[in-house]
Amino acid sequence: MGLKLLSVKREDVEKIVQAIGGKDNIEVATHCVTRLRFSLVDESKVDKQALDDNELAKGYFSTQGQFQVIIGPGIVDKAYDELISITGGQRASKDDVKSAAIKHKSPVQQFIKTLSDIFIPLLPALVTAGLLLGINNLLTGSDIFFAGQSLVEVYPQWADFAAIVNTIASTAFTFLPALVGWSAATRFGGSPLLGVVLGLILVNPGLLSAYDYAAALNEGTVPTWNLFGLQINEVGYQGQVLPMLVAAYVLVVIEKWLNKKVPDSFKLLVVAPVALLVTGFLAFVVIGPVTFTLGNWLTSGVVWLFDTVPWLGGLLYGGLYAPLVITGMHHTFLAVDLQLINSTGGTFLWPMLALSNIAQGAAALAMMFVIRSQKMKSLSATTSVTAFLGVTEPAVFGVNVRFKYPLFMGMIGSAIGGVLLTMNDVRAFAVGVGGLPGFLAINVGDWGIFFIGMAICLVLPFVGTIIYGKIVTRKQAASGEVVEEDLAERDVKKVENSTSPIPNSGNEVVSHASTSNSANTGASVGSPDAVNVLELLAPIQGKAVDLAQVPDPAFAEKQMGEGVAIEPSEGRVVAPFDATVAHVIDKSKHAVILEHATGVQVLIHIGIDTVGLKGNGFTAHVATGDVVKAGQLLLEFDRDVITSGGYATISPIIIPAGQDIVDHIEELTGDTQAGKTPVIRIHLTGDED
Repeated sequence: MGLKLLSVKREDVEKIVQAIGGKDNIEVATHCVTRLRFSLVDESKVDKQALDDNELAKGYFSTQGQFQVIIGPGIVDKAYDELISITGGQRASKDDVKSAAIKHKSPVQQFIKTLSDIFIPLLPALVTAGLLLGINNLLTGSDIFFAGQSLVEVYPQWADFAAIVNTIASTAFTFLPALVGWSAATRFGGSPLLGVVLGLILVNPGLLSAYDYAAALNEGTVPTWNLFGLQINEVGYQGQVLPMLVAAYVLVVIEKWLNKKVPDSFKLLVVAPVALLVTGFLAFVVIGPVTFTLGNWLTSGVVWLFDTVPWLGGLLYGGLYAPLVITGMHHTFLAVDLQLINSTGGTFLWPMLALSNIAQGAAALAMMFVIRSQKMKSLSATTSVTAFLGVTEPAVFGVNVRFKYPLFMGMIGSAIGGVLLTMNDVRAFAVGVGGLPGFLAINVGDWGIFFIGMAICLVLPFVGTIIYGKIVTRKQAASGEVVEEDLAERDVKKVENSTSPIPNSGNEVVSHASTSNSANTGASVGSPDAVNVLELLAPIQGKAVDLAQVPDPAFAEKQMGEGVAIEPSEGRVVAPFDATVAHVIDKSKHAVILEHATGVQVLIHIGIDTVGLKGNGFTAHVATGDVVKAGQLLLEFDRDVITSGGYATISPIIIPAGQDIVDHIEELTGDTQAGKTPVIRIHLTGDED
């Protein structure tokens, strides 16, 4: 049977252009395998009703400045061709649309978006390190299990075990600048390798560790370089973010400039050495000292506030500690804590740190009851545990900054708790384990007030996040919008229009019993009467789950069709039946559309938003128009490349809606063997033989 010819009516595309405000409202336009993607000048000009009434547009949604119109697989590229012809615009990539969309955001939104893009790829390392540090805190913290002693002091045989746990746990935070350098250089468009090297330079073992800086500062033993009379602190930047972010940006700017100016034959000798040398000097001479100076000014200002207006100092320090964690400047306050303990016997700052950890953990935990994405629920639960055990970076970067309002709810809770503590002069006699175990470092006479502060920071952010999240969800749902629910930053608008763009096939139903046997076609007859049932075998090894678990509303809400999703356990895609390859995305290679002899089409889409990888990690073994046999290798993909890029690997297997030959389907979930396990049973229309 020949390949089905899909067509797009030019007038339908023209109506889409008119509905989104006309061609003058389009800054940049591109497409993926299922949807048109726009950066619009003014989204308020979009005529939603016109899109709902358009037969070609299957749905639409807005996500972080991008407006996307769902067209459907196998036809969106033709719609895009018509779009370019109508508007006279230039073809663009997904990154072009993202770059244009960012321009519409405020500076604060752009900063948060940049932080999210940089830290999301680092989350697996940060979450793992946070959990292990929590375990280490329990093993080595005094007064947790035994009065005046830690667990390893009472049971010394566990000391080396704790030491190994600490080594494994602390590595990600010790070398955080290297991780940030890799991700930031990638985000800014530079060489990831140079970003890693720059980060390692800033944590070179020959430098005084940032973790030891506070003690050295109090003792007056901070080492320095004499650079032609200029004294430069010989200090590393372990665990710090802001210096590395600035340094990485400078590195990429220099690298790009050199790449434009230096001839290709000399680039290897010039670009990397010069970029690293210049940026390294700037990091130690300017960027680092400026950061430390800002931190010292901040600490001096906070201490002055506590001396002058204690409640205001508590309000500001308690409320703003989480943003200090985001920048890494919270480390500068350790010196003040140690100085206060040495001079007065107690610090009024550290108790508020413990409350801030609790507040951010409570806000992250509350997101489990607001969002629907199973992946985000799991991340919320895991990162809240690390925050409750004193390590907030995973919760702050992974959840709270992502959704914004949990971060602010946590800040409000810790600000109120900070006022309570400072008004009652609650102090810690040591810098201990943050989070819930934090009370162990508080003066016993202050426990009552501190416990009230803990309750405030547990209840207020938790309840506030749930209530505000539900209100936002209902409000957005009423206007066709739902809350962001996955690591791809979606702010989705649900659309009721279910009209399919796929034209009638015009094919007659062919009885499976009369075509070929099931071993060759991938079709099987469920019973003697079920001659019009086509079984689609799993194209991917793994576990088949309901589409509702896919972190993309276009798939999860079945706007494009019914089917299942597979969590892959290996990176191979095979044909689920004998078929013709209707379409392969040539550049990204992340999706393929197959057509069975009956005319049934199936979309196999590897991962979510993986078009952004531009083919990196994907290998196509077939091309559009190829005839394939059941079980034949179609695509290969690298799961590690997908996850390290911040994308989900869950892969939708869709029977696109609007195929007249399809009566209904059955979804079969559970463990799958590629080419062997049925995952979809397609009931066909027509007369039975």
